[in-house]
Parts: sequence; C-alpha cells; structure tokens
Amino acid sequence: MPSPPVLALIPARGGSKGIPGKNIKPLGEHPLIAYSIAAGLSADGVTRVIVSTDDDTIAEVARTYGAETPFMRPAEFAQDETTDLPVFRHALGWLAENEGYRPKVVVQLRPTSPFRPPGLVDQALAVLVENPQASSVRGVVPSGQNPYKMWRLAESGALEPLLDSPFEEPYNMPRQALPPTYWQTGHIDAVRPAVIEDGSMSGERIFPVHIDPRYLVDLDNLLDWERAEWRLKDPSLDIVHPEGRRPRARRLFPGQVDLVVFDFDGVFTDNTAFVDQDGVESVRVHRGDGMGIELLREAGVDMFVLSTEPNPVVAARCRKLKLPYLHGVGRKGEALAGILAERGADPSRTIYVGNDVNDLPCFPLVGCALVVADAHPAALAQADLVLARRGGDGAVREVCDRILAGRASAGE
Repeated sequence: MPSPPVLALIPARGGSKGIPGKNIKPLGEHPLIAYSIAAGLSADGVTRVIVSTDDDTIAEVARTYGAETPFMRPAEFAQDETTDLPVFRHALGWLAENEGYRPKVVVQLRPTSPFRPPGLVDQALAVLVENPQASSVRGVVPSGQNPYKMWRLAESGALEPLLDSPFEEPYNMPRQALPPTYWQTGHIDAVRPAVIEDGSMSGERIFPVHIDPRYLVDLDNLLDWERAEWRLKDPSLDIVHPEGRRPRARRLFPGQVDLVVFDFDGVFTDNTAFVDQDGVESVRVHRGDGMGIELLREAGVDMFVLSTEPNPVVAARCRKLKLPYLHGVGRKGEALAGILAERGADPSRTIYVGNDVNDLPCFPLVGCALVVADAHPAALAQADLVLARRGGDGAVREVCDRILAGRASAGE
C-alpha cells in the first residue's frame, strides 16, 4: 500500500536582515538550507520536499540539493513581519489548485534550526499517527529557566510572579520540586492540513517530540553562526548531513586532466558589462588568460566554453582564443552532459570552472569542480577547489598554470 502523502515544507525567504543571504550562507561545507532539505529527504515518512521562497538564487540552490520549487512565494508573503500561517496557506492552496495535491500531513523544517538527529522527522510523524486527537506535534527541549521562577513588573513598579500558580511562593521552591517545563524549538512541526486551513499553525491539541538540548541552535546573528560552526565540528553530535558532495580536492593531480570546461561571465570576465549608447555590450578580460590557453592547448589538453550568456561577445572572445564554445544555454547540466558524450571525454578526468548558482548542476558531472575566488557563496560551498584569483583577474590563467605545473612535476 502506498505511503500517505506527507509534505515537508521549508520556508526560506531572501530578505534576511540579521545575516544577509542567511539561507544559502555556507555552514560548514554546505548552504544552510541544505541541512533542512536533507532532513526531509532522509525521512522515510516524507514523500515530498518543497522549498517556499521568493528568491531565485535560493530556489536554484534548493533544487541542487534535491528539493522542489514548483512555485515562487509572492512578495506579500515574504516580508519581515510575515508569519508562518500565510506562507503555508499559500503553498497548500497553490498545490491544490495547480496540481490537485493535498497532503495528509505538513512538516515544517525551519532552516535556522539545522542540526537534527537522524530519525527526528519520522519520530514526530509517529507521534501524530499514534495520537489521532493531536492537531500537531512540535519539537521541544527542557526550558533553560523555569517560568515559575520568572517575574513581571506591576504598574506600581513592584515585581509580581509571571504565572498564577497552585504553589505557595514557587519562586522560593527548589527547581526539582516544580513541574518540568519545555521550550519549543524550530527543528520540526508536524501539522494536519485542516488545522492550517482553519487558521492556525498548531491547533488546540499539541503533542511533543522531545529533542536532546545538544541539538539546539538558532541562527539569528553572526555570533550564533560562529557557535554553530564550532558545534558542527563535534564528532559526538550525530546530525543529518546533506549528501551528494564529493570529497574536497586538495590539488589538481598531474596527468589526470584531459578536458577543461569553462563558464564565461565571471570566469573569463569580472562579471561586469560596459554598455554604450546603442546598447552594445563589452566586457573586461585578462590578457594573461590567452597565453595560458595557448600553453595548455600545446600540452594536449582539450578545452571548451559553456555559457548561458547569449551576447555575441562570448563568441568573439572564444574565436580569438580558438576555443570551441556553446553560449545562450539554458540548462547547463544537460548541455555539459552532451558535450562530454560528444567528445567521448572521461568525466573523472574533466574539470569544470564556474562562479555562480547556474553552474551547480555541472559540478556532480565532473571529476573536479573549481570556482573563482569571488564566486557566489552557494558555488563556493559546493566547489572542490576555490581558486586564488578572481574572475576576469587571471583565474583562467591560474587553472592553466596549475595543470601545467602538475604535469611538469610528474615529468610529463
């Protein structure tokens, strides 16, 4: 019998103020959002993982890590003050109207709580299934401070207990004598869709899924980020990691490079364009790249330029450098696969050099993926090797020199 449809929805808007570009900022070796995507994809009970975003770059990174982005979130639901409810109602409404898709359960996986123990999502789903009266399940940890010992200020300026309590002077009681209390985390919420349709993200009967406090991290500022980077190095913390990344290459090994495929804008150029009064574009390139290309050609290494840019400047530069090229390409991953097949190239002996998110589909297809020093954060996070030079500032020459130096050291 097929599994009931369970949707994992990851909200990730693009306008973070505390940490700019937070959702795709590298945490360890992966963009932040990749950890939540991995948690959804690894859960046995989840049948679909979707990212709701208003940002094209976030959407591209999300797809690279295996999530779907069947719609873009309207700007009105991507403001600083936007709560979860309209985001989830929009997603469920869009899916029902455009696909006839209606999940039995919706799981929220917030990117800002990236450290999840294996099995957490399935555990939350099991709690919901085992308790038909539950409207939702929410991840909790023991609260750091017991609210029975908390205070508020009265109008007179005096302190008064925060909570009404059956205890006499609970603020003077031992902590162990007070009822245990819990703090909700952002790791997971599992909600029945009818609850969301009725105007709530939790409903009236909320059941807990208990989480080890060691997994508690909430990324609101750069200090939080530093703590998370440190925690990520703890070998005892078993978390769901993003998959599909090859080990980082330490160097280009001599004798192992037969083909180099270059992106154009941001690699041969510094990613700027000069436009004259007639709308004709020109770009800035590095003269040293031409010499590197010539030397690499003499060494017998094949090269190719693959670009999404339709401007004729790509073709003009490639003709001058005597490089075969393909430009105006929409899907670079598919185009690269075709190039490898047509040229009979061994992918493991192929290098790809890029700089932005549209290059990410090419990375898994080759033996080594390189990016320029000023590449997009998502590309930096997934590259096997980051060059020392920036795009348009000798990055192509650096690639050529590295390969030639490796061959020389091997006596080739």
